[in-house]
Amino acid sequence: MINHEFRYASHPQDAEMYSTEELREHFLIEKIFSEDDINLTYSMYDRYIVGGAMPVSKALKLETIPYLKSENFLDRRELGVINVGGKGKVTVDGEVYELSKKEALYVGKESKEVIFEAVDGEQPLFYINSAPAHHKYPNKKVGKEDAEVIQLGEEKYANKRILNKLLVNSIVETCQLQMGLTELLPGNVWNTMPAHTHSRRMEAYFYFDLEEGQTISHFMGQPDNTRHIFMKSHQAVLSPEWSIHSGCGTSNYAFIWGMAGENLDYGDMDFCAPDELL
Repeated sequence: MINHEFRYASHPQDAEMYSTEELREHFLIEKIFSEDDINLTYSMYDRYIVGGAMPVSKALKLETIPYLKSENFLDRRELGVINVGGKGKVTVDGEVYELSKKEALYVGKESKEVIFEAVDGEQPLFYINSAPAHHKYPNKKVGKEDAEVIQLGEEKYANKRILNKLLVNSIVETCQLQMGLTELLPGNVWNTMPAHTHSRRMEAYFYFDLEEGQTISHFMGQPDNTRHIFMKSHQAVLSPEWSIHSGCGTSNYAFIWGMAGENLDYGDMDFCAPDELL
């Protein structure tokens, strides 16, 4: 079954007036995974789609949704998939790609059939991002050994982390979609600090591998007028182009960042020093 919802974009001045409930309603995606379902959220931020597929007792086919007005889901889109569960496989137009945990797959425009399945009795959790595409690039699996790995942060600032670039233009050709995975080391809790914005791209964060009973406070908003959203593991949050996107957990965790917009320049960021945030 495919469940879907629609989110409008928000003006930053409007977002400043949102209550806690309204902030969560507009930006938080609470249910990414449910058994034998594909859950999708279509956002007006660069028409980005965030979702997840959890095949348990059957294979799940990625069908089109009403907002796309297309016969197939990928007629005018590209797709990124990162597995955050047990081993699984994704079949694209008859070609099978096995994905272990933290491995990724890029699926290009005009692919007709995408099917998600479990393998060897394990429970995969396929996290999905999709963006409009103007060109068909080849499908490509990006395993752990293929990632571009960067060490970031310092323990004294509680933000030591490992950034794995997976679906980025130095590894795989895409139209505008970029995805990667960041892991906080034990004892470290802050991500994306110093914070930044990038007015040429929106972003979505998906948090996982958070210890049960713990929480993450995700910070958003303009640098001089910030807000926060408390989140659980396996939840995602939309980040507009005008917003910072940073977080702090009550334990360490991992998260997936996905982006779409006007360019593929990973370093195109406008930084804000920690002591400048309000």
